[in-house]
Amino acid sequence: MKSKATLKQIAKELNVSVSTVSKALNDSPEISEQTKIKVKEYAKLKNYKPNIIGVNLKNRKTKTIGVIIPNILNSFFAKVFSGIEKIADEKGYNVIMCISNESLDKEIHALEMLSNGTIDGFILSVSEEAQKLKKFDHFNEIVNGGTPIVMFDRIADEVQCDKVIVDDFDSAFNATQHLINLGCKNIALFSSIGNLNLGKLRVQGYLAALEKNAIAINENLIILADSADDFDRQVQQLFEKNKVDGIFALDEHTSVSAIKMGLKQGYKIPEELSVIGFADGVWSRRLTPSLSTVSQHGPEIGEATAKMLIQQLESKEEEYTCSTTVVKTELRQRESTRKL
Repeated sequence: MKSKATLKQIAKELNVSVSTVSKALNDSPEISEQTKIKVKEYAKLKNYKPNIIGVNLKNRKTKTIGVIIPNILNSFFAKVFSGIEKIADEKGYNVIMCISNESLDKEIHALEMLSNGTIDGFILSVSEEAQKLKKFDHFNEIVNGGTPIVMFDRIADEVQCDKVIVDDFDSAFNATQHLINLGCKNIALFSSIGNLNLGKLRVQGYLAALEKNAIAINENLIILADSADDFDRQVQQLFEKNKVDGIFALDEHTSVSAIKMGLKQGYKIPEELSVIGFADGVWSRRLTPSLSTVSQHGPEIGEATAKMLIQQLESKEEEYTCSTTVVKTELRQRESTRKL
């Protein structure tokens, strides 16, 4: 294998000091533009790579952010990551992403692996298993060790860190109220995220809207499942035994299922059945009929988390006060709901 060039070798070939090479590569104002160009072009020619470990030991900063998401197939997390990457790139930070796959053990492993001098701080959404078991000590250990964390979407109140959330309760209330305003009286609630705190907040918003409008709660129209498979086992029976004229779905899987099952059962959408889903992937627009959704503004959430973390990393203040940012959602009306 061909050996990589070093600062010393480049300095010798260009007949300059090692310090000059280092400063040129780091765009120091002490070095002329002509010298910078010459050094950078030669370094590129010789395939020079900086010694990141050495830089870290000297500066105690890696300029790298660790991102841990629960599910790479969820379009919401992909959108959040795009927002994180955008701000990180603008601020000169690199991003390393890990996936917990909803596993507590994988989440702990990712934290341990990246916190060993690899990253400066974390942006993450808590795994389903951690929320279900209420296990958050691994986050507190990281924070107490001096590595900052910013949580988004799925958060843990037990951890003192910055957080970025959406208004889950208000969003669910407004979506349910919209269905009521359309004339819906028998509104089903579909959820496959019963283990998650945000799922519970959305349920509360749905129930509050029914209560405000004096609509009796019909438990037969509510499916609170802990997984997609669990939900699929229940949804067929609900349609067979009940008449519904509206559906509010709390996640991507149940949103798609609401459209598919409604059509399968012979409902005309939106004439006989109006559907709103809590998601906004590309498929929402490509379904037939297209799905009205509560959009969580994933990129904006990602940008907000990255700004909060970088602000904390670059703050000169010894005492840092944690805060929570709430990103407002938006109801996007498409073909699955009638127009008011």
